[in-house]
Amino acid sequence: MLKLFRVDLNEPSSVTVAPGAPRIIPRAEHPVSRSDISPNALRVLYRLKEAGFQAFLVGGCVRDLIIGRHPKDFDVATDALPDELRRLFRNCRLVGRRFRLAHIVYGRDVIEVATFRAASAPPPSEDPVPSRDEDEDELLDEGDEAGEQSVHRVQNDHGRLLRDNVYGSIDEDIWRRDFTVNALYYNIADFSIWDYTNGLADIHAQRLRLIGDVETRYREDPVRMLRAARFEAKLGFALDAEGAAPIAQLRQLLAGVPPARLFDEITKLFLGGHGAGSYRVLRERGLFGVLFPAAERYLQQHPGSLVEELLIQGLRNTDARVAEDKPVTPTFLFALLLYGPIAAAIEALPSQRWHEAQAILEACDQALREAQQRVSIPRRIALGVREMYALQPRLEVPGGRRALRLLEQPRFRAAFDLLALRAAIGLAPAETAQWWTTLQVVSPDEREQMADAMPRSPRGAPGAATDSSTAPRRRRRRRSRSGGG
Repeated sequence: MLKLFRVDLNEPSSVTVAPGAPRIIPRAEHPVSRSDISPNALRVLYRLKEAGFQAFLVGGCVRDLIIGRHPKDFDVATDALPDELRRLFRNCRLVGRRFRLAHIVYGRDVIEVATFRAASAPPPSEDPVPSRDEDEDELLDEGDEAGEQSVHRVQNDHGRLLRDNVYGSIDEDIWRRDFTVNALYYNIADFSIWDYTNGLADIHAQRLRLIGDVETRYREDPVRMLRAARFEAKLGFALDAEGAAPIAQLRQLLAGVPPARLFDEITKLFLGGHGAGSYRVLRERGLFGVLFPAAERYLQQHPGSLVEELLIQGLRNTDARVAEDKPVTPTFLFALLLYGPIAAAIEALPSQRWHEAQAILEACDQALREAQQRVSIPRRIALGVREMYALQPRLEVPGGRRALRLLEQPRFRAAFDLLALRAAIGLAPAETAQWWTTLQVVSPDEREQMADAMPRSPRGAPGAATDSSTAPRRRRRRRSRSGGG
């Protein structure tokens, strides 16, 4: 529920506030309290203020504090230059060549600090934190010269910003923010909120509105289309008609975004507690097919299938785990997203091969290769997806005491979760999933008794995407050493 605050809601949303003329909301008229702000973020803000710099909380953290949510991250904007930040904070590291940022590190807590930028540079939250493999290229050494890094603005032929380190004032910085609800500044000097774009009114109206010319902003950074979808799902806000209209024409620009950045955005979309809603919005906007063309083809060819039901229910289960503060993994997410393409690859084989471990692994490899043409999938995740699917036939036919050894497999739990999900919607034997559920909670002696009593039965189809709970059976043959166990 939105916290109450006093703000004039009668002003039309199309009104544009002139640069340099923010609406300043005093502390008494807004709900943001320092008690709700990260202590480390406050330390950064106060040190900047004491050193004579402007210091503001900015972006989604201010938005979330206003609507009564606890922000995951706290971002700071200031007029201090990156090299000045490095001198002021001993625990500072500068990152990013595309957009130069300062990370103030307190153990595992990282406060991101950005210098005010001029014109229309995308906000720092849209530039992914470099991975371990990218650190050598992305982290700036003490010897880096600020001049060349600080003055370049480079765009590609489609208008996407490749680098923008032109610094400015807060009055200019506001126009490179993406949405009005993310363009509110909390001033540590007097605890007021500065609102240049009627963002408070849009929060109250639960409306998403882009700042500036919509098509230009999407071209500058196509990921803004994904951010719009994420905010629609996360906040329950509605993207206005002007912001929604160009997406159908411009969504293919996402194909030119670096795959590693799309991986980062996908985890935000689907592992943030609003995955089912993100899936719905992405399909409605035609964005899901740009990210996962093979999965989209399968869903269009099999509308309303059990495979789509499995994907949606799996995302709902993930959302529930996030709400309960339980761990979630990208490996299980990609196993869900690629279920359709994997099933299609398996079903393209002769039916007698559907249950072979090698056939399943080949289908996984094919689906992963296709997906990686758009989205970077780290090797550890790809291997995890393969292992989860390869274990499905062994889980469906436990095979006596050999089943007990499966409990020791590193991927057992993830593979079991996939089996249980498949069983819940009719794609695997429900009685087998229940048997594994019970096996995990009984004593060692009872486990042995259950394993001895477990009858051997024909295999189900681990990758089957048909709407029947079992696939065509084949005559039982002696197992080979390379079989699915």
